[in-house]
Amino acid sequence: MVKKYKINDNYYELIENYKDGFSLTDVTEKMTEYFDDYDYVIGDWAYGKLRLKGFCYSGNPIYRKINDINNKDEYIKNYCAYDCRYFVLKKINTSDEDDEA
Repeated sequence: MVKKYKINDNYYELIENYKDGFSLTDVTEKMTEYFDDYDYVIGDWAYGKLRLKGFCYSGNPIYRKINDINNKDEYIKNYCAYDCRYFVLKKINTSDEDDEA
């Protein structure tokens, strides 16, 4: 079952959670309105700190090749610490009552 979360005013599905990298408390503290326009947010842990990066589909007005969601695996391999904990949140348009937060 995919978990859904409300973070700030947006809803997300946790679609990948490698080594339990997702922490709702930490993500809520780090997530700003900067990420509102992205279709995905990837979070990774390095040296005890959470880093967030926005990704999107090619149809998104803020799309750039560097934030293409199709390059997610390459980003994790080349820009994240080796074998680090990470997660992928997918933005969804919902306000379901079964949300976790």
